[in-house]
Amino acid sequence: MKNLKKLSFLGRTLIVLTLLATFSCEEALLLEASEPSAPMAANSTQINIAKRWAPIHYMDVDATGTYALGGKSDYISAINYDGDWNAINNWNNTNNYALSAHVFYSVVETSTHYFLIYAFFHPRDWTDNPFLYSLDQHENDLEGVLLTVKKDGSQYGSLLGAVTVSHSDFYSYAVSGSGLSNGSQDIDGKLQLQNFNGLMRPVTAQEAKGHGLKAWPQNDINGDGVIYYPSMTGNAEVPADNYDTYVEYKLVDIFEAGGLWDQRFNTDLFFDANGGFKGDDFKTGGANAPWAWNDGNDGIVQGGEMATDPAKLMDNYFDGLGNFSHIYTDNDYSGSTGGVATFYQHCSYGGYAVSLKPGSYTLGQLQSYGISNDDISSLIIEGSHTVTLYQHDNFGGTSVVKTSSTSCLNGFNDEVSSIKIQ
Repeated sequence: MKNLKKLSFLGRTLIVLTLLATFSCEEALLLEASEPSAPMAANSTQINIAKRWAPIHYMDVDATGTYALGGKSDYISAINYDGDWNAINNWNNTNNYALSAHVFYSVVETSTHYFLIYAFFHPRDWTDNPFLYSLDQHENDLEGVLLTVKKDGSQYGSLLGAVTVSHSDFYSYAVSGSGLSNGSQDIDGKLQLQNFNGLMRPVTAQEAKGHGLKAWPQNDINGDGVIYYPSMTGNAEVPADNYDTYVEYKLVDIFEAGGLWDQRFNTDLFFDANGGFKGDDFKTGGANAPWAWNDGNDGIVQGGEMATDPAKLMDNYFDGLGNFSHIYTDNDYSGSTGGVATFYQHCSYGGYAVSLKPGSYTLGQLQSYGISNDDISSLIIEGSHTVTLYQHDNFGGTSVVKTSSTSCLNGFNDEVSSIKIQ
């Protein structure tokens, strides 16, 4: 079986090489890769951007323990792998269905950047320690990565960095040469790239059992494990065994008709519309949809904003983003996020970042968005907007009017207690 798998891969490689000779690179394949019969909400540009930067994914596998199913419990699959959108039966059905590889994705845009989520589903988050069965296991597991791609005039932009979901913690990674530096959180490492069919792609990796996701090689395959590659033609393969090093996964748009986003009010899938998966054999709410992913100890980061407000998330995790807009041109997760003026804790656009829409903001309102009293030192204004900064709450005291971005509020640094944006 394994030899047949390798032969199949060699055959595909010869086909790809032929195409490379004709079209010069995989970019031609990207343009042909959509499946006309499948309903998709994303436009063709977004689909091809998602396919271009879809990661190579290392999946560690553990075949030991009662709930491992010989390693199958660590294979990635579709959330509805068993033909329904019922979270409660996913754990029990794991051994009754082939787990073909699917990865859920979404694309959010501003005028300057793409924000790409890739989410990896497992029917079981499990342990081989009997003493932890009731404490450390839960049905349904969805962890993933947010990639940020700069629109630089090229067809697919340039990849800058990533934030990954590992249980209830986020980890940040920068591509070498991206110019990104530590923001309000220290960067956790380098986002490695590997060549696949002539294109350099990011490499992600998940641990066995709990499936925490980090950039490879912070997580890696230890012994048996599967390496997944994005399919350009919609293939969803099943690993031949626990050592299969070439398995193609199918990309599934989170916003396709009837897909994951449309299921957010499905009470068989989620225990509420906030995106927590249900469960019955083990604890419910052990995993969440992307619009509920959260790192509870990262200060200004709010639950779900990896999906709903990724520009804010990235601007807080990284400095050095350059020309960076917070106004979304396409964000199907939320029409209420993003803003025309972004306020920074430190001069030179450092520290935490909060973007606000036009309106009047008292101190209490600013604090609800994460802006502390007397703590603003610089701001970026997009478009033709006027920002009035006030020394005291309720628009009192000395005021300063800004109509353009300011790298340091000299003379008014750390003096802001209320704001008006017009």
